[in-house]
Amino acid sequence: MPVHTVIDSPVGALTLVAEDAALTGIYFAIHRRRDRLPDFGELVSSSGLFGDAARQLGEYFAGDRRVFDLPLAPRGDQFQQSVWAQLRQIPYGQTRSYGDLAKAIGRPGAAQAVGAANGANPLSIVVPCHRVLGADGSLTGYAGGLGRKRFLLELERPAADVEGRLF
Repeated sequence: MPVHTVIDSPVGALTLVAEDAALTGIYFAIHRRRDRLPDFGELVSSSGLFGDAARQLGEYFAGDRRVFDLPLAPRGDQFQQSVWAQLRQIPYGQTRSYGDLAKAIGRPGAAQAVGAANGANPLSIVVPCHRVLGADGSLTGYAGGLGRKRFLLELERPAADVEGRLF
């Protein structure tokens, strides 16, 4: 049975959802396709996992964390799982295009499908779908809205190395 809690962040309230001691979702208060979100389950005030997630997200927003170390269990099909695994490989401060991700998973012609899987990512911020841009470097759709995507990219921008692609 899933449980959830809500935490404050610089990008607004975030709903953290967990089941079986792993995070299954992180959702914005205003989340695209809200009608497709899973049942959040019972509201709990705190748990070890939610405390760890809140602490790590706080460190991320403070600029002190670049990699998350949390148990994750996103629900999706095999293709989505492969895209989400690849998202976790994009270093802090760098970006990739949907085409880059399609090539990285061995499906170079599947940029549109990668975009759909990226848009279905249930673990916003922790699985960094905000680091994916259009082929021309433009900001494209984001579950939390383009303003939040821009904020997250700007937050990470100072850490980008010379080889990292930026927006």
